[in-house]
Amino acid sequence: MKTLFDKIWDAHVVSSVENGPTQLYIDRHFCHEVTSPQAFNGLRARGLKVFRPEKTTITADHNTPTINQDQPVKDPVSKNQLDTLSKNAQEFGINLFYPLGHKKNGVVHIIGPENGFTQPGMTIVCGDSHTSTHGAFGSIAFGIGTSEVEMVLASQCVLQTRPKTMRITFNGKLKDGVTAKDLALYMISKLTTGGATGYFVEYAGEAIRNMSMEERMTLCNLSIEMGARGGLIAPDETTFEYVKGREFAPKGEAWDKALVYWKTLKTDEGAKFDKELVFDASEIEPMITYGTNPGMGMGINESIPTLDQIDEAGRISFQKSMGYMGFEPGEKVEGKQIDYVFLGSCTNGRIEDFRAFANFVKGKKKADNVVAWLVPGSHMVVDQIKAEGLDKILTEAGFELRQPGCSACLAMNDDKVPAGKYAVSTSNRNFEGRQGPGARTILAGPLVAAAAAVTGRITDPRAV
Repeated sequence: MKTLFDKIWDAHVVSSVENGPTQLYIDRHFCHEVTSPQAFNGLRARGLKVFRPEKTTITADHNTPTINQDQPVKDPVSKNQLDTLSKNAQEFGINLFYPLGHKKNGVVHIIGPENGFTQPGMTIVCGDSHTSTHGAFGSIAFGIGTSEVEMVLASQCVLQTRPKTMRITFNGKLKDGVTAKDLALYMISKLTTGGATGYFVEYAGEAIRNMSMEERMTLCNLSIEMGARGGLIAPDETTFEYVKGREFAPKGEAWDKALVYWKTLKTDEGAKFDKELVFDASEIEPMITYGTNPGMGMGINESIPTLDQIDEAGRISFQKSMGYMGFEPGEKVEGKQIDYVFLGSCTNGRIEDFRAFANFVKGKKKADNVVAWLVPGSHMVVDQIKAEGLDKILTEAGFELRQPGCSACLAMNDDKVPAGKYAVSTSNRNFEGRQGPGARTILAGPLVAAAAAVTGRITDPRAV
């Protein structure tokens, strides 16, 4: 009897060292401009080629500007990284390369699934911690370091210590106005940022089965934020329906054969996990963060914990985060004025996120005190937004659509939040300086972000 994780892992073991690492074969390797240059330099220095270039997909996303993409990139550091990526892809014969301006360009964890590169049963890696996004398809997907990127390019394998297994079950249904992002932030607030360290997590239960593929991607994306090596969900009809017909998905007989295998990808009855947790999805409210890590989250109507509610070991860091955020222990965050709203990133930059945001702001107006960055995760998402007329709804409400990229998720491009300003962000990290030096990030889902954008304050979307 095996867990889903065990089935996929065991099918990809090339060799293993007793009490040591496993040599794991990798089915799909994603690359971007930030963690790949040193890896390609390493290949050059050793006179190596990319072993299986057709197994690597490259896109530019972290450093890309989200306006005027048809013009030369102004920032010299960003330009150098983007130019180096193009040079490396060309020199090493990687044809699945989507540079700035390409119709398939976008955030790496969005273009992978939407083009059919991501499939059930695969092992998937990328030099990016949010690679766990792809686990939504029933694959083992995890982030790797730059030296490991070089290892995969050279051998299509990676050395990994086998993680422990955890299953987190969400029974019941989510309430209206509560999203997959809220479920994930709720879970992280319960486990804290280190609660799943050393584990690979399988998500299960009624609330998970009811999720669309895009909601599952949001949940799996955030697995790393509680310390997990990755997260995955058993594939089902929702998965198969999403993958079918996409450009790089199997076709014809190959599809039929793949489907037979994919239907075996579920945890066997009675299989044992190293740890099991169960939550009631109906108890979850719209969530926000109040501190400087994703584990510092609470329901939007709740108050920040008081100092005596914090473990003694965590009080110094708690007080430091309160000072950074300009909040007081025990106070409410709901109703506080905000300055920026960011909709996008590999967490919430998909078409369903833009549908939810547009549907909420329809017939309303953006608050005058708010700067809003609405950044689709890919050109395919842009095309969907326009085809559905969402761009018109957003424009009428006073919003402007930007061009695809990682944008304000991290301060590696021009979209930086100024020091001291509050940003309600649908991204994945609220560390000090993550969105710009001194920027104060409040993580939330697309509905909470939409409510903040039209009211200018932290607002429960159910009350607008």
